[in-house]
Amino acid sequence: MESTQTEIVVVGAGPGGYAAAFYAADLGKKVILVEQDKSLGGVCLNRGCIPSKALLHATHAVAVARESQHRGITFAPPTVDLGALRAWKNSILVKLSSGVAQLAKSRGVEVWNGRGYFEGSTKLRVETDQGQKFIHFEQAIVAVGSKSAMPKAFDLGNPRVMTSSEALEVEEVPERLLVVGGGYIGMELGTVYATLGSKVTLVEALDGILLGADPDLVRPVMAYAKRSFSEIRLGMKVGKMATHGKQINVEMEGGGRKTEEFYDRVLVAVGRVPNCRDLGLENTKVTTDEKGFIKVNEKQQTDDPAIYAVGDVAGGVLLAHKASREARVAVEVILGQDTVFSDVVIPAVVFTDPEVAWCGLTEAEAKQKGRHVEVAKFPWTASGRALSFDRTDGLTKLIIDPETERILGVGIVGSGAGELISEGVLAVEMGVTAKDLALSVHPHPTLSETLMEAAEAFYGHATHTLARKKAAGSQVSSGKLGAS
Repeated sequence: MESTQTEIVVVGAGPGGYAAAFYAADLGKKVILVEQDKSLGGVCLNRGCIPSKALLHATHAVAVARESQHRGITFAPPTVDLGALRAWKNSILVKLSSGVAQLAKSRGVEVWNGRGYFEGSTKLRVETDQGQKFIHFEQAIVAVGSKSAMPKAFDLGNPRVMTSSEALEVEEVPERLLVVGGGYIGMELGTVYATLGSKVTLVEALDGILLGADPDLVRPVMAYAKRSFSEIRLGMKVGKMATHGKQINVEMEGGGRKTEEFYDRVLVAVGRVPNCRDLGLENTKVTTDEKGFIKVNEKQQTDDPAIYAVGDVAGGVLLAHKASREARVAVEVILGQDTVFSDVVIPAVVFTDPEVAWCGLTEAEAKQKGRHVEVAKFPWTASGRALSFDRTDGLTKLIIDPETERILGVGIVGSGAGELISEGVLAVEMGVTAKDLALSVHPHPTLSETLMEAAEAFYGHATHTLARKKAAGSQVSSGKLGAS
């Protein structure tokens, strides 16, 4: 049997895995990257972040066309060629995945296609199309990601009951679609199918959607969803499902009522679970928590000195950019640097319509922690740029420490919020004050101005909106920038 040695083996080629492999190679390490899928990039690139954003963009064009009549521009009713839509979406995935493969080759990272299985703390078996191969390594980084959760009660073995992976294939536009779960996956894909013409019913067991975001940021998303979806049912649970001919029979209960309804397809979006099974971790000293996620410390180290874990499989927020940052931490620790994943500002973005993005401390978290903060807001109804393309449903807010005036958190809802939040990340990460942001000249007319004007509103003199006045000593001067 073929056997080789390497300094670092990375298991999983998603945003955490290939980021770790590339960074380690850049720093002079011999690296082998093991990936079960033929395409590199992981769930994010192939069955998650990228394809969903492509479909959201495509369907947004349909929505814009429909809304243009009041501007004096009328289009013929759109027709959708699902085959062409899938081909376009898949072409993006191929380009990105082949790009990752080329970057691996250019860096000298050896890629093995196959399923990795730990034979021990320094030995990995890889089951490939050519048979079993073995890698003896000094350190391993586990980055195998997560998959959509499918409760047993919903797992009928019927393709009409979908996870996000199947929904992204857009095999058809069902007349009636049930979306189970009001998190970001359910809301994003619900938006896609509603725009394509499905009558979407969304069911959420909790009392709200997108519960990680502040309620005032979620409100415009809920308003749009109420217009686009057939129905949104909060505080209602799906009991069981059953196949009924070419439909799915669904029983629900909540709010003192029970219903039994039929849907053409069902999208189950109730969370994700780590890909830790059949990985051979029992042959190592790696341990997992009660939900199956690998336990790591702030250096991404597991309980096995030779093995690290990053990304979804290590728990926490399941976001690609968090995985990439953890990958760099793991590599630097392997190289002997005193690096930790601690107090890192990780932004969250939900690509609904409108988009929602936030970073740092939220207003809700501040209340839960009993921490006194001040909140400065700028409504997009006062933004000339938002008015120019009919999207005044946005809001920009700053969470500010009243004593130091440092920005502790930023929240944005509105068109392009995901592109705007990075300035908020920088502000929180660098300890910027509201004064710093207020004195930073932003171009006009842009949506980025809303960050500056929110900071100005904190001092009571935002140009385009009225705000409460602060004490005279707290007014912004025209002096140089600098944290207080």
